[in-house]
Amino acid sequence: MHGTPRLVSDVMTRRVVALDRAATFKDIVKAMRRWNVSALPVVEEENRVVGVVSEADLLRKEEYRDSDHDRQSRLERLSDLVKAGAVTAQELMTAPPVTVAATATLGQAARTMARSGVKRLPVVSEDGALLGIVSRSDLLKVFLREDADIAEEVRDEIVAHLFPAPPEPVRVEVCNGVVRLTGRIPDTSLVPVVSRLVRGVEGVVDVDCALAGPPRRPDLDPDLPGDDVMHGHGARGAGSIP
Repeated sequence: MHGTPRLVSDVMTRRVVALDRAATFKDIVKAMRRWNVSALPVVEEENRVVGVVSEADLLRKEEYRDSDHDRQSRLERLSDLVKAGAVTAQELMTAPPVTVAATATLGQAARTMARSGVKRLPVVSEDGALLGIVSRSDLLKVFLREDADIAEEVRDEIVAHLFPAPPEPVRVEVCNGVVRLTGRIPDTSLVPVVSRLVRGVEGVVDVDCALAGPPRRPDLDPDLPGDDVMHGHGARGAGSIP
């Protein structure tokens, strides 16, 4: 639906492999290899997510196999040493898990991944039940959106509402996700607003907003520049909002 941010539920993988607390080290390694994933959620009763086991958790065992760490460094990394001796998902998992709601937007999911330094997130319901998995590659699917679809949304949901009666039609062109706006508008103070709104449309890579104000009327507005164009381009272009 135009104007509605795409949600995690739109792009997540619904077929999910999960572990129970008693899953053994070797079973976890086999599952990761079979399903070609780098992390697996751990669930308990009613499919609630209680933790996540990642390749990093498993590698603690190899890291400390022939470790020559001194006593002080071992004390400082006690939690790593505990995981090095772990043999079940209960002992290996990172808890509480970092999860995301199915109703979260793709932007919210991306920020959660970035802040947590993870590549994938379990998707959960309101009561914490596992619904799916969303990965970095899933979040990038939005940029596969067709240019024509992006242009239609910009015209219908942004331009038509902000500029219902422009001095001349506002043209919307999209090429490889880059939106270019040209034409004349009654009030160029709205250029930063339209740039921000267009940049928020799913699938937009960048915005080149080259909108001009009304034509100059020398007899009525002798002191006004007539054909100045307000630009909103890139991350910090003139007339854009960072």
